[in-house]
Amino acid sequence: MKSLCIYCGSRPGSGPEFVEAAKFIGEEAARRGWRIVYGGGKMGLMGVTAGAARDAGGKVFGVIPDFLVELEGVLENVDHKVVKTMHERKMLMFEESDAICALPGGIGTLEELIETLSWARLSLHSKPIVVFNQNGFWTPLKNLFEHVIEKGFAPRELLREVIFVDTAEDIFKAIENTQLRVVAE
Repeated sequence: MKSLCIYCGSRPGSGPEFVEAAKFIGEEAARRGWRIVYGGGKMGLMGVTAGAARDAGGKVFGVIPDFLVELEGVLENVDHKVVKTMHERKMLMFEESDAICALPGGIGTLEELIETLSWARLSLHSKPIVVFNQNGFWTPLKNLFEHVIEKGFAPRELLREVIFVDTAEDIFKAIENTQLRVVAE
């Protein structure tokens, strides 16, 4: 494992537990020697996760579209690249990562997660995709996936391509277990 792509909110969320978990994830990634790849801004859970990794001595790579630099700012003292479009941002974040993790976030986080999952369904990649279902945040999405399967619009395998975990610690275990399974196959 070298790089963990983090999709998450550019806002901190409604309670301190979101910020605390984001900080833990950044620090734990640094402790393990995993680089954080993220959306480049310094606001919200994005800034917390990347800043915690940086402050713990970890490597961080941010990718931000030029039009967001003024709105979100750029986290200082981390490697980053300014791109033109959101599409370039998502592609570069994906290319620079070995695994993907979605923390709580808004519509942008949801869109990034769904696109990455769609690419997996199309066999364009086999990177682990982990969804941090903190306090049931993503349970409605999991229920929607089950509904789509039940109504015949996706196969049951969809739920094997995305791993829902309830604790920040389980993010790292899920990624390691997925990588071990892939190596064994």
